[in-house]
Amino acid sequence: MSKRDYYDILGVTKSASAEEIKKAYRKMAIKHHPDKNPGDAQAEENFKEAAEAYEILSNPTKKSRYDQYGHAGVGGASGGGYGGAGMNMDDIFSQFGDVFGGHNPFESFFGGGGQQRSGRRVAKGSNLRIKVRLSLEEIAHGAEKKIKVNKLTPCKTCDATGAKDKSSVSTCSTCGGSGQVRRVTNTILGQMQTASTCPTCNGSGQQITAKCNVCHGDGVMRGEETITINIPAGVSDGMQLSMSGKGNAAPNGGIPGDLIILIEENPHDTLKREGNNVVYDLHLSFVDAALGMSIEVPTIDGKAKIKIEPGTQSGKLLRLKAKGLPEVNSYHRGDQIIHINIWTPKALSSEERNTLENLRDSPNFKPQPGKNDKSFFEKMKEYFE
Repeated sequence: MSKRDYYDILGVTKSASAEEIKKAYRKMAIKHHPDKNPGDAQAEENFKEAAEAYEILSNPTKKSRYDQYGHAGVGGASGGGYGGAGMNMDDIFSQFGDVFGGHNPFESFFGGGGQQRSGRRVAKGSNLRIKVRLSLEEIAHGAEKKIKVNKLTPCKTCDATGAKDKSSVSTCSTCGGSGQVRRVTNTILGQMQTASTCPTCNGSGQQITAKCNVCHGDGVMRGEETITINIPAGVSDGMQLSMSGKGNAAPNGGIPGDLIILIEENPHDTLKREGNNVVYDLHLSFVDAALGMSIEVPTIDGKAKIKIEPGTQSGKLLRLKAKGLPEVNSYHRGDQIIHINIWTPKALSSEERNTLENLRDSPNFKPQPGKNDKSFFEKMKEYFE
């Protein structure tokens, strides 16, 4: 099932400002919040969908990639947890500090929240960045890469809690486990209640009396993980993909960061990329060009046989339709352009020289340039336009 457009989900245009996007998400979050719609699976799905859209469109880098490449630009085409896909409720509610000014508004809107979301601060791990080099063939067909990544992983000894044992974890005495301390202030408009992060537990709602001997209370350790990356066909050099939750683990069992994958393209031995098209320089002797012939040329998919018409001129462009690269998240595929180059020998035998001398004065061997002959670059420009 294809994903809906993120702008349509939030009801904004591509030109919407960051504040307009935040306002639209705030409206959708309140409308579809599960506490406001208990037991409504569709409302919860809409709630998650809006959160995913906001997670992409509120980030300038991800928004730029989405505007350029669609869902594939933020990894949505892979179905493997890229971009905003696969967000859980902890991910979503971790956004509310930015969107709703540092607190969870649903506590007051809906009587404290039917699902006991207390507003505790959930730490998030840092993102990781890696480079993946691809051949032109891998770009054409997509690729699966298994990469070993050195990263922070959850401590197995304490199950990422940072505590020596279960008895070493207790509810914070300052905030009572809510992660926030509240203060009531008298104003001319009446009493106003404000909330701030608990200074004792830093918003976690818990205190650790004895730290884990292995991770020393951090809940994370340096380790190595093999990650399988499914790269969609048609990516380009410099493009970035994102795998949600595959970055560094967060302290004390928080939300892991993302893995950012930077695509690098290995140069091909014989083919050159021009957008989604590929160009091949074919060198022919003037005898083959004059007489015509059949010849095999390399393509991304193997060899292809083409016919050279008699009298083919240097600079002529031939096209192999749909033999180029696919567009990301699309069925459209570019073409292969064959650029004809006539090769002239530098060394001749006496017999070859005599033969050519006899042909020098033949009318058929006199150059006959046309008035409207165009350069190779002009032809290429016209073709790609």
